[in-house]
Amino acid sequence: MHNQDEEVLLRVEHLCQYFKFNKAVDDVSFDVKKGEVFGLVGESGCGKTTTGRSIIKLYDITSGNVYFKGKRIAAGTLSYKTAIRNARKEMKTASAERKAELKKFIAEQQKEIRDARFDHFNCDKLHGMDLANEVKEKYKPLIEKASGQERAELEKKYRYEYKIAKKQRYITQIQMIFQDPIASLDPRKTVYETIAEGLVIRGEKNKEVIDEKVYNVLDMVGLVREHASRYPHEFSGGQRQRIGVARAVVMNPEMIIADEPVSALDVSIQAQVINLLNDLRHKLGLTLIFIAHDLSVVKYFSDRIGVMYYGKMVELATSDELFAHPLHPYTRSLLSAIPLPDPMYEKQRVRIKYDPLSAHDYSKQAPTMREILPGHFVQCNDEEFEQYKRELGI
Repeated sequence: MHNQDEEVLLRVEHLCQYFKFNKAVDDVSFDVKKGEVFGLVGESGCGKTTTGRSIIKLYDITSGNVYFKGKRIAAGTLSYKTAIRNARKEMKTASAERKAELKKFIAEQQKEIRDARFDHFNCDKLHGMDLANEVKEKYKPLIEKASGQERAELEKKYRYEYKIAKKQRYITQIQMIFQDPIASLDPRKTVYETIAEGLVIRGEKNKEVIDEKVYNVLDMVGLVREHASRYPHEFSGGQRQRIGVARAVVMNPEMIIADEPVSALDVSIQAQVINLLNDLRHKLGLTLIFIAHDLSVVKYFSDRIGVMYYGKMVELATSDELFAHPLHPYTRSLLSAIPLPDPMYEKQRVRIKYDPLSAHDYSKQAPTMREILPGHFVQCNDEEFEQYKRELGI
């Protein structure tokens, strides 16, 4: 498993994604370490996919922050606006001394809003400029030393690399494999065009380079060159999902968000796609967020697992710890639903139902995310925390 001092590639802080009155994701925090597979599980509609889409900026997040490699790539402003609104209400009845404090607080929150908006909308542009400057620093001394034909070739390479560097985006280092392999592929585009599209958008114009990358990645995902000229409708579900994997991998990302990549496939094909992702993970040094319903698949594939319910993270632990000591009633309910190919076990298996109204009493104190064992977090209040500690014999 992963140590605390290992590099955190992605950090999600208090992520909220609201669609008017629907709180699809509500105050979710977690981090993903470099090289690990982080599983996100929960029932349909609990906010798993929305979390993934918010991280990759398919949605502008409502509140919270997303950091990738230490840089803020997404930021929401609702929490700051709410704080300002509450402070202005308090000012109406506050003393002169308190008013001065609140004015200072409002100014700080307004600065936070400006900073959040700047980072959210400009992080990619600044990243491109940084990479372009690196290319400039690399070629400048080489061009100055060279002359004649060598200088002309270096200048040509410099212009080409500089142009591509300027078009680089932080978010292209995170790619997504979508749930439905049919709906996520353009029926009017060939497999070649689908896989090459990201490279073209990034500024790659050299057809030889594009050809090499596309054919290499087709080979990597278990398809052949002849498939490049075909259209999505000519493939089976498993092959379409492999095309989706190829489209993500060709961009050479550091992280892939796999959004239920096997839920629409047959069981035998599921195993093939999971094994493919596992091979690519080790071969390319990828970090994965693996979103799924099937807990047995997640246990096999993930280092750590986060359990979501109604937009909130209710439990987070390493894969082995979560299956050995599930604490939250919803996690226990999910685990009790896993079927096993054993008729005798299935006859005796007790399904645990989860009813939040009878399972919790939050009338006196609201729950918060608490660490009960190193790396094992559960959403609970003081009373439940003590109960879980007793269960674990702490």
